[in-house]
Amino acid sequence: MMTTKDSVSTRAISAGRPTILLVEDEPDIASVMRLNLERAGLTVEWAGSGEEALERLEQPGIDLVLLDVILPGVDGHGVCQQIRSNDETKSIPVIMVTSLTEESDMIVGLGLGADDYIRKPFSGPELVARAKAAIRRGRNKGRSTDESELLTLGELQVNNARHACTIAGEQVPLTMAEYRLLYFLMVNPESAFTRQELLPHVVGEGVYVIDRNIDVHVRNLRKKIGPYAVCIVTVRGIGYRFDANNFAG
Repeated sequence: MMTTKDSVSTRAISAGRPTILLVEDEPDIASVMRLNLERAGLTVEWAGSGEEALERLEQPGIDLVLLDVILPGVDGHGVCQQIRSNDETKSIPVIMVTSLTEESDMIVGLGLGADDYIRKPFSGPELVARAKAAIRRGRNKGRSTDESELLTLGELQVNNARHACTIAGEQVPLTMAEYRLLYFLMVNPESAFTRQELLPHVVGEGVYVIDRNIDVHVRNLRKKIGPYAVCIVTVRGIGYRFDANNFAG
């Protein structure tokens, strides 16, 4: 069982290893999760409350937040909101972990900016696979690739070297999943993709998630890109495609 001495206040950092902030108020559950993650070569810091997590996030060094929803004090939704509203932490991947089973709960979490959502109970391999995929996406942020690095439509710019989206020079606060979705659709204009085809490009290969996640990310993305939302077209019976001709500006 984890004790207070295992919490973030007395953490030990392993140099070079990705560091996960595990926010879970049940010590027994946190202990099992931590064991699985550390066996996979990851460093885990534990916070037993939302307030403790936010205090730790005031310092650098976190590659991923595994965030329980039901917490004493500030709950997981509140923590996620604060992570996304802070310039120093908004790019950190967040995976919500919860026993809540309603689809509406998942939609709320993703709507607040979570990158992924895991329902309890889950297997150790699933937890590790999702955590590593999220860390990999986060660490790739800012690296240039062989793909198109700058996409422009009117005043909308997607800079793949910086993993940034701007409209009229103003930063659009996209989550990593929303950014990846927008970029993939824009570099494949006019092509329709099923939700299952889009999932690997949004959440990574080898990660099991329901395709409903794509609908939530599309809805949030449309809200954030304003007049360019018309370019993300729903293809009935299939999925989505990007059509720049729909933008009249």
